Amino acid sequence: MTLPRPLGGTHHYEKVRDRASYAFALVSVAAVIQKDGSGRAAFGGVAHKPWRIDAADALMTQGVAVVTAKAFANARPTEDNAFKIPLATRALAATIAEGKSA
Repeated sequence: MTLPRPLGGTHHYEKVRDRASYAFALVSVAAVIQKDGSGRAAFGGVAHKPWRIDAADALMTQGVAVVTAKAFANARPTEDNAFKIPLATRALAATIAEGKSA
């Protein structure tokens, strides 16, 4: 998947692993955060390809819980992988916090 080059903002990537020895992420977040708090985010490790929902990106200034609720509204997690949604929420929060401190 190729994303267009953003016009500005800070770029961040958060990878959440079970252990440091694992190369793959349980969940990952790549985000571009603008100074006004708006931005775009893509989640990895939650589907067969990066998970992006434009409508969720539009809610970025309303907070992490609102963004992830919209992003995963149509997701159908199983009993074995339902833990990834709250994990993705925390990873996005860490990514946004990193963006605000940059």
